[in-house]
Amino acid sequence: MKSAPAAKATARASSKRPRNTLASTVYDRLRADLLNGKLAPDRKLAIDSLCKQYNTGHIPIREALNRLSSDGLVVRRDRRGFQVAPVSTEDLAEMSKTRCMLESIALRDSIEARTQTWEEEIILAYHRLSRTPRSLSTRVYRENPEWENLHRAFHLSLISACGSRWLLAFCAQLADQSYRYRQIAFQRAFPLSSDTDSHRAIMEAAINGNTDKAVALLQTHLRFTADSIIKNSEALNQTPDAARRRKPQARTRAKKSARR
Repeated sequence: MKSAPAAKATARASSKRPRNTLASTVYDRLRADLLNGKLAPDRKLAIDSLCKQYNTGHIPIREALNRLSSDGLVVRRDRRGFQVAPVSTEDLAEMSKTRCMLESIALRDSIEARTQTWEEEIILAYHRLSRTPRSLSTRVYRENPEWENLHRAFHLSLISACGSRWLLAFCAQLADQSYRYRQIAFQRAFPLSSDTDSHRAIMEAAINGNTDKAVALLQTHLRFTADSIIKNSEALNQTPDAARRRKPQARTRAKKSARR
């Protein structure tokens, strides 16, 4: 039988993971909840509350929040701690414009440096994406994680040959922000119109070396969702509970209108 000190040492060893591994795990979990909208914009991120929610200590939470602040997903307020980064139509418009500029540069450079392997990877990425439903439900929007992963993989394949890790990193950060806006808007209002044919058109223009056409199609595609959200700005402003209450009211108004 182990002595009390030995038992305590064993318990401590089994319950502890390396701090950097624990901090990275907490960071990944918080980041996922920020991107998918589970942590709502402007929410105050109280350290004690997060420790309970994510079953961890103060140090990993603080380290994760500092990293997320650098990512632009969390805002640090002097003397007021951390809060979830706000959303706005102005921010979305600026983000969309910047993403269009950077991904256009990356796509041009990738087409210029294209190889057969690069073309095959784009075709395969498109094939997988086209076979996967965007929503897990046909009646209401329910995020399909597989579609989101394949959608990200398709867009990455387009710009993967640009030759700049910095450019790819900036594009990835902006893609994260775009994903966050989509999830917040979809949860709070309704799924926006789909742009189903644009992926195929972008793919064909890219692998055929039609640079100007590919870039123009990519820009139109990237602006599509942003413009739709901006036109329906209540998708960002109302709370999820208000959105759920609004749907029956909207159906009632539609029925009354149909009777007229």
